[in-house]
Amino acid sequence: MTPSARVQAAIEILDKVIEGARRQGAPADRIISEWARANRYAGSKDRRAIRELVYRAIRECGEVPRTGRAAMLRLAGDDAEIAALFDGSQYGPPAIGEGEEPAHGSIAPEWLEDRLIASGTSEEDAEALLGRAPLDLRVNRLKADIDTLDLPEDAERLPVPNALRLPSGTQVEQWQAYRDGLIEVQDAGSQTACLALAAQPGEIIIDLCAGAGGKTLSLAAAMDNRGTLIAADTDRGRLSRLGPRAERAGVSIVREVLMNPGQELKSLADWHGKADAVLIDAPCSGTGTWRRNPESRWRLTPAELGRLADLQQRLLAVAADLVKPGGRITYITCSLLDEEGKDQIERFLAVRPQFTAQALDLPLGRPHGPGVRLTPHHDGTDGFFIASLSAA
Repeated sequence: MTPSARVQAAIEILDKVIEGARRQGAPADRIISEWARANRYAGSKDRRAIRELVYRAIRECGEVPRTGRAAMLRLAGDDAEIAALFDGSQYGPPAIGEGEEPAHGSIAPEWLEDRLIASGTSEEDAEALLGRAPLDLRVNRLKADIDTLDLPEDAERLPVPNALRLPSGTQVEQWQAYRDGLIEVQDAGSQTACLALAAQPGEIIIDLCAGAGGKTLSLAAAMDNRGTLIAADTDRGRLSRLGPRAERAGVSIVREVLMNPGQELKSLADWHGKADAVLIDAPCSGTGTWRRNPESRWRLTPAELGRLADLQQRLLAVAADLVKPGGRITYITCSLLDEEGKDQIERFLAVRPQFTAQALDLPLGRPHGPGVRLTPHHDGTDGFFIASLSAA
């Protein structure tokens, strides 16, 4: 493909991404994959270049653009090489017309920017949310030692125990160490959140929103594969991916529980008042993960944010009924919005006086209300809010 044809392909893909965002349809990754399958003449270099153009345009446009062309014109305004590719060639985009307006550039939709500012998010933190995320690894201490692990490429040691960092795009899934379960892909912020729970061997721990089990496996390693670890979720598809991952990691203490939405306590009746600790990796807006999924800020609405906040409040109530006296709850959101973090915990503490917020001594993050906040700019991780609550 010619460079101009790549730009035109990116414009056509962006049109579909924009439509998907407006109608809550297919996400950008799937649309790009479908385009590649339908256009097999495009080589691997073409596909990489087009994908890069699409995501550059998404990052540049805070609001949902009018069209894919407007989004690409946003890039062209700052990049003369891209502007020159609007050349009207056979497979390229038509020349830029006089007075043709590019899409508006910003961090996020105005209402969402206002919420971030109100939550104490600095300009540097907000801008860093749209950078490129590195690839972080967790060395599985059940099978390997970070000091003696031999990997095909040099990795940066991070201040988080067992955490390594590699450049974005490193194909670790092809490494023997990955296939043998010696390493897992996990953001250092997510690893830090697991540290906050202070999981101990022999405990009963419930991962209330386990998903595909990334944090579950981290907790199992901290427990030295001893105790009872309940991986609970309402998503059958995501939970089904945990079994093979646990087998590869050598984890044998996990019990999976598929919960019915709204009936989580009933699904976990056997553990009422018995858990030493509950981890809530709560469903949230994902504002802290825009480096990986910048399109998500086009899809979030005030109504959806309100729904998520209600769900988080309900999950905190479920966790409160699961922990035993003296037990603890670790609450996590990959969000920088206070209504999903600081405000949520303050509201919980106001109605549950038997719980107190505990100070956290973590290798990353800064105090924020009754918890700790991590940001890409300050910590080099995804954005997180983490709080630890202790039951009387």
